[in-house]
Amino acid sequence: MVPRGTRVQLKTGLATPSQPDLATLTPCVNQHTCLAHFHLRWRPAGHGNSKGKLAGSPEPKRVLIEPGHPTLSVARQCALVGLPRSSWYYHPLPPSATTQALLDRLDEEYTRTPFYGVRRMTARLRQSGCPVNPKRVRRLLRLLGLEAIYPKPRTSVPVPGHRIYPYLLRGVPITHTDQVWSSDITYIRLAQGWVYLVAILDWYSRYVLAWAVSNTLDTGFCVAALERALAHGRPAIFNTDQGSQFTSQEFTGRLLAADVRISMDGRGRALDNVFVERLWRTVKYEEVYLKSYDSVPVAIYSLGQYFRFYNEERLHQALGYRPPAVVYRDPAQLQAQYG
Repeated sequence: MVPRGTRVQLKTGLATPSQPDLATLTPCVNQHTCLAHFHLRWRPAGHGNSKGKLAGSPEPKRVLIEPGHPTLSVARQCALVGLPRSSWYYHPLPPSATTQALLDRLDEEYTRTPFYGVRRMTARLRQSGCPVNPKRVRRLLRLLGLEAIYPKPRTSVPVPGHRIYPYLLRGVPITHTDQVWSSDITYIRLAQGWVYLVAILDWYSRYVLAWAVSNTLDTGFCVAALERALAHGRPAIFNTDQGSQFTSQEFTGRLLAADVRISMDGRGRALDNVFVERLWRTVKYEEVYLKSYDSVPVAIYSLGQYFRFYNEERLHQALGYRPPAVVYRDPAQLQAQYG
């Protein structure tokens, strides 16, 4: 039995786990860590932790808990990984059918008219029979991480401590593979709920070097995609928007360590990252809107099949009707055709 004094210390976060407990828990950590990003949860993006609590999503910690563990109770496991017991027992509800339908409509409308702001988007939805007000549209667009495309004054402050890099590609001709890579995040709807998709693209060949899915707008899945992309090679310049995932020290630090120059779009200027915006339009019209993903694993599998088709088989007019993989592996073919 745990001594009374130790129990009080655990509640205040001051106790040090014993070595036997850590030894018992370590195999559980190694077994479950890889599942952290694919545990579907219905927590709004951007929902922060209260002051004094551990930062970051509780999901990577929740999946480490084993209710039937032979030697460690649920309370003890929660204490070891720094997870409040209330977070373990909490099971949030999915969005209502009405909210889910509205999220899907917003995603479709934004893909067609990314230059519509909240007022025009509200008017468009009302004309199509959706009784919504601007406040709800604004909240759901923020939840999806969507923003109208148009030059506007600087109305928000970057995350404290995150450096914003200048845009390096204005007027720069793109002449070869691995000259410029780019990345962005988009919303992918499910039958119930949604996930976020990040992709890394080579500008010259349109080749998708890596992609990843997460149910939260955290930094981890973006860094994981970057690591996989760097296994293919190294670009001279890496371009992103000013999202907190891409301005984080984890993301920019990895690029700087690989001796890659960092470029960032101006706020609200999606044309600075036009190739990835075109990729999202293609993925949604040719894959996402044609299917209904029942779960996160189904979405991951289906997107994987599509990206293989996109890279290896889909013909691109801008590439002389060649698939991106052919141009990325042998850029001389495109250079010979266009000089």
